Amino acid sequence: MSSTINKKSSAQDSSVHENSYDAQVHALNTGRFKDPFSFLGAHKTDAEVEIRLYLPCAINVSVTLNNKSIEAQRYQQSDLFIAKVDALPTAPYQCIAKYTNSSTTFYDEYSFESTLDAEAMYLFNEGSLEHAYSHFGAHFSTQQNVEGVRFCVWAPNAASVSIIGEFNFWQANRHFMRFHPASGVWELFVPGLKADMCYKFAITAQSGEVLEKADPYAFKMQQAPGTASVLQYKPEPIKLGEKALQNRQKRNHIDAPISIYEVHLGSWQRAENNRYLSYTELADKLVSYALEMNFTHLQLMPISEYPFDGSWGYQPVGLFAPTSRFGDYNSFKYFVEQCHKANLGILLDWVPGHFPSDPHGLHRFDGTHLYEHADKRQGFHPDWNTYIYNYDRPEVKSFLISNAMYWLHQFGLDGLRVDAVASMLYLDYSRKEGEWVANCYGGRENLGAIECLKQVNMRSYKNNPGIMMVAEESTAWPGVTQSVEHNGLGFGYKWNMGWMNDSLHYMQHDPLYRQHHHHEMTFSMVYAFSENYILPLSHDEVVHGKGSLIEKMPGDDWQKFANLRAYYAFMWAHPGKKLLFMGGEIAQRKEWGHDHSIDWHLLEHQSHNGIKQTVIALNTVYKNQPALYELDSSAAGFTWIDNNNNQQSILSFVRYAKNAKNFVVVIANFTPASYENYVIGVPSKGRYKVILNTDNTQFFGSGVEVTKDSSQIVHATNESNHGFKHSISIAIGGLTTIYLQKVDDE
Repeated sequence: MSSTINKKSSAQDSSVHENSYDAQVHALNTGRFKDPFSFLGAHKTDAEVEIRLYLPCAINVSVTLNNKSIEAQRYQQSDLFIAKVDALPTAPYQCIAKYTNSSTTFYDEYSFESTLDAEAMYLFNEGSLEHAYSHFGAHFSTQQNVEGVRFCVWAPNAASVSIIGEFNFWQANRHFMRFHPASGVWELFVPGLKADMCYKFAITAQSGEVLEKADPYAFKMQQAPGTASVLQYKPEPIKLGEKALQNRQKRNHIDAPISIYEVHLGSWQRAENNRYLSYTELADKLVSYALEMNFTHLQLMPISEYPFDGSWGYQPVGLFAPTSRFGDYNSFKYFVEQCHKANLGILLDWVPGHFPSDPHGLHRFDGTHLYEHADKRQGFHPDWNTYIYNYDRPEVKSFLISNAMYWLHQFGLDGLRVDAVASMLYLDYSRKEGEWVANCYGGRENLGAIECLKQVNMRSYKNNPGIMMVAEESTAWPGVTQSVEHNGLGFGYKWNMGWMNDSLHYMQHDPLYRQHHHHEMTFSMVYAFSENYILPLSHDEVVHGKGSLIEKMPGDDWQKFANLRAYYAFMWAHPGKKLLFMGGEIAQRKEWGHDHSIDWHLLEHQSHNGIKQTVIALNTVYKNQPALYELDSSAAGFTWIDNNNNQQSILSFVRYAKNAKNFVVVIANFTPASYENYVIGVPSKGRYKVILNTDNTQFFGSGVEVTKDSSQIVHATNESNHGFKHSISIAIGGLTTIYLQKVDDE
């Protein structure tokens, strides 16, 4: 063989010979080489040992072995160079390649052994690999005493895969990866790379089409319009001490006060020239603001890297990369750490329901429908123009499970709010007859997605004690917050969309007509304890032409504010944890827009400041009154006093703590009529103290006092009413909600 090569190299013999490498050269040249290690690197031939290097555009190449430089010969007129050596090298060796204006010294990538973890790949193919991000993607490592980056990607149907980046001038025929047929995974160790270098995978499909794909597991991505992944050292996770873990457990428990402030980081506040605040600035400003407002948790709309600002993060491409709009990984980590220090819970919005069609993303990743279903009836969302994960595929399940694990483990978060769960559960979601495919039993349940959600929840709770997993689920699917063992989906909480729709609908009616819609405020109690609920007034209610919360309220300006205050207080007293989207706490007038700040200047007005003070007061009272939160998920924590007074549109009820002697009486008046002596039954005799009145002048109310008593105490009488043996008489302003705490029995 060697003599053949010499002849060819010296005489440029173009005749076809049985030992010709023409086929390999052609495959390398066209970027379609499935098994580069079988040919490139050091190989024993019949007569000797050859080191083969494929280096496009190189002028000459040499190999250094045992401190000796060996000149490599060009094969014909190709970019293949062959060096003859005495024996197979026992360690990685260096090469020098000279180009027109430069030269480079490097270790031959094809002199390194594979370090693929067979056990991890088995779990990945099985659908149970929890930390796939430790195995896939790009990882700085030392291999055979040489530093570099190990790349790994799943693309089972590709004809070949290579790494392209600024380190190889984006040439697809320079760094061909090693294929592992058993797992469908490609891997390569590339020495000498540095952090912050950009890269992608060039994936040649069986059709010959070359797809340039971002790394699905990258820890950093370029911001749009850039589409490359960026090399990063494996981030150090936040390690929670015993005290922090106890705090988390306590904060997120079913019997804890949970009041969540939902935030879109890009538009909460802007700096000069409409610049984004960085994670570091937000760590100072947003955290201290949430504490001032007395919220218990922050919930961030998705921060996984996303190309299009207008998607608000709900069309993510880099699921393992915190968006670099606001800074790098470490500054996001700092933001989370500041939340932990302040004992402020932090939740992230997580999007496992679909992914966008961007060409550098997951769609047709290896030229086939790898991450999504091939059948459009199963794999495409007509509503959002996005693709649906194929949850039946174990590797996709591993991808999603490990993504949830990544956020929870790396950042010690309080939990994830899972977006659009209903779209995952139903095969016919938002589809007409004939536009969907039934499951194997002929039903409309998406069995793969159900199993995937169960696995994510089970593993999240097992590995991260004290967290909460929250479902945005808008249907009556049974057992969303039941444990998986009891045939539930295994979430900790579910958004109560029914309450939100009904109550907002009611509030939008002119008070004159509310009497005909009384059931919209009472119906939620029929199912209030069927799940562990969060009552959401989220971003979804203030976009797409729906207007702001304050503008949904009827009446003149004063009445709008009075309505909103009364409504918030009704919500804070209603069973279920609370969530309010940013801007709602200052009665933002404009509909929310993602590209500008909240209108903070509104706080100069008493009316808007009054709403802010109301929310602070509500959060304070709520945290201080176990009756308002301890039994959120138990019927023992709630009794109607009067749910039938539709004529006056007044609702009254009692909230109980675990200790039944500790309770709060709530009266909500949803018309402008005020009453001097409004009588309601109460559970026991004794004294009742006014702890909240939304009509207070400090809130911009009209100042109707519940009682003339200076210490705001009301005494119960022995007159029976509403089925109770005792009653109280109070004054109540129009469009007002009042809380009274039972103080003692006298």
